[in-house]
Amino acid sequence: MLVTIVIVYLLITIAIGLYASRRVHDSKDFMVAGRSLPLYISVATVFATWFGAETVLSVSATFARDGLNGIPADPFGASACLLVVAFFFARAFYRMNLLTIGDFYRKRYNKPVEVVTSLAIGLSYLGWTSAQLTALGLVLMVLSDGAISLSTGIIIGTAVVAGYTIWGGMWSVAMTDLFQTVVILVGLLAVAWLMADMAGGAGTVVQAAIDADKFAFFPQGDWTEWLPFIAAFLTLALGSIPQQDVFQRVTSAKDEDTAVRASLIGAGAYFCFAFVPMFIAYAAMTIDPSMVQLFASEDPREIQRILPDAVLAQTPLWAQAMFFGALLSAILSTASGALLAPASIFTENVIRPFVKHMGDRQLLLTVRLVLIIFAMGALLFALNSRSTMYEMVQNAYKVTLVAAFTPLVFGLYWRRATNAGAVLSIVLGLLSWITMEVVAPEGIWPPQIIGLGFAIAGMVVGSLMTQSREHHGAPALDIGRKD
Repeated sequence: MLVTIVIVYLLITIAIGLYASRRVHDSKDFMVAGRSLPLYISVATVFATWFGAETVLSVSATFARDGLNGIPADPFGASACLLVVAFFFARAFYRMNLLTIGDFYRKRYNKPVEVVTSLAIGLSYLGWTSAQLTALGLVLMVLSDGAISLSTGIIIGTAVVAGYTIWGGMWSVAMTDLFQTVVILVGLLAVAWLMADMAGGAGTVVQAAIDADKFAFFPQGDWTEWLPFIAAFLTLALGSIPQQDVFQRVTSAKDEDTAVRASLIGAGAYFCFAFVPMFIAYAAMTIDPSMVQLFASEDPREIQRILPDAVLAQTPLWAQAMFFGALLSAILSTASGALLAPASIFTENVIRPFVKHMGDRQLLLTVRLVLIIFAMGALLFALNSRSTMYEMVQNAYKVTLVAAFTPLVFGLYWRRATNAGAVLSIVLGLLSWITMEVVAPEGIWPPQIIGLGFAIAGMVVGSLMTQSREHHGAPALDIGRKD
């Protein structure tokens, strides 16, 4: 019965995505929904940017094992990202009237900077998208009681997400996000209420977490413990700002005020609601302490089974249906955007600069073909990775932190930034980060912090050294006034 409910839910989602495709008439509709989304849909899309598989399955399980100290990246860094975007980037992104964030690097710098940063941004989605596909596979495996293997489940999940995203683009993402957000909110709250009652009340669960010191957030040791903590936070808080899915969801709003409000409301909603799966996970541990055995597994991905296993073993059918409906909603809403974003930026900023006279129809066809290719790449990555979803997400944003964040910020807010400065920033950021990942990945200084430091130094030194030889551009726009 539960499997039937899930299949019906997937069919409804696909139907909504295909219905939304009727609104796609050109590449602008496909990539940014014609820049016409009202506030309530924009909030749903921003919320769905982060509320995916890792939030429900991986972040909750990591909290149950390590407490708040183990999850500085998500939800804390992820929520901070949306706040920073709302205050410092949303208006700028919206007024530039661009299809992709890669277009910014071309307008502010030049084509080489555009291509390299867009490659870095696009490739960073492999880990992010793979985390969602892995979750889909895990859900199908659990629901089928092992009849469907994890690998087969990942393949089926990839086909479903790519199937409706390829036709409707951002319109499909937006319409399914709205539907899925409602399912997430209702489903998880209902399951949390039931699990709290089974554990002896919400107070019992919270007190058990307090007694186990799960609410200790900041590191208790010296600076060597603070550095990894700060690095994890900054990786999502800053590294995810120059991301195409964040850009698309902001610029799909009907106007810039809606873009700002949606980012702020979405950030607050995500931060608050991210604690619901954590509560459910710890309630499950309180009800059945033997679940702690999952922490000892040689496969780190096993801890992600805490919630689905607990719900199947301890709750009635209606709660199982609501939980897995909410879980699938979280996964699908994030996965669709995670497929569309790299397809858009690869097509517009990596392929198009080398193809003369690409019309809008050719652009739309190309982005759909690239989406299929990227889905296959993410599928292979998911099939071969043994990392948890939380780890996949953190790793995804290291590359954008060291390669794309500095040129974006300095390009917007520093008039002296030059093409040479941007190039040197990207080169030094990537080389120093890769070197540290190879030489000392577990060293005192986190590799991404070293990479960010070199990226900033490269931008400043490179720009100042070429002031007299290169005419540096002004910031892309005056973000202090409306056009």
